[in-house]
Amino acid sequence: MSDGTELDPVIHAQARLRVVSALSVLREEDKVTFPRLQESLRMTAGNLSVHLRKLEDAGYVEVTKTHQGRTPATFVRLTRRGRLAFEEYQEALRALLNPTSPSTSSEETL
Repeated sequence: MSDGTELDPVIHAQARLRVVSALSVLREEDKVTFPRLQESLRMTAGNLSVHLRKLEDAGYVEVTKTHQGRTPATFVRLTRRGRLAFEEYQEALRALLNPTSPSTSSEETL
């Protein structure tokens, strides 16, 4: 892509894009339980775990393991860095889908 527009490869994988997209609708401080995220995305626990690990390694999601009483609980949220990366991903995607920018004159269009 000669114009410098690149899609973030961490987000671009279909499963991770689905995860980030689902988490992006939550408020910044909100978290979702692992089982609820798994159910809403219809992913296996193992598959979701693998993709969450990649997103966590990139700093895009925060995974918190805790206990509610004696029951283990895992919560997931999109970090500020993850939100910014997703916004940049969306902008890059829009630029790829609509390559004519407002600054391009009609003479330069294809």
